[in-house]
Amino acid sequence: MYGCEAWTISKQTQKKLEATEMWFLRRMLRISWTAKKTNDTVLEEAHTTRLLISKIRKRQATFFGHVMRREKLENLVTTGMLEGKRSRGKQREKLIEGLADWLKAEKSLEAIEATKDRKKWRTMIANAVKQGT
Repeated sequence: MYGCEAWTISKQTQKKLEATEMWFLRRMLRISWTAKKTNDTVLEEAHTTRLLISKIRKRQATFFGHVMRREKLENLVTTGMLEGKRSRGKQREKLIEGLADWLKAEKSLEAIEATKDRKKWRTMIANAVKQGT
């Protein structure tokens, strides 16, 4: 999870992270990959739930709030509001777009404005963690 604050998590990346989390659990419980056990039974055996994605998103949100309150160069880079032309082709997913989806914010601008008030930002993060991914 080192440096996960700067990752952009697409659907494909999320699936890979969830698969890796299940692989770790199976290794810790010494369950063979040929054993026909579902992920749900493995989670029940481990007495846990899937936590990796929500932990990553929480770390991203706290880091994003920190960067947005500073209002320096990092702020411009994170929001993607730099001058110049856009590159051709499909545009890359931005960190703010993924966080806005996770926080259930209607627009990414709403999430940016919420970072100004630290208490409001923390409650948004707490609510999103409670709801899960």
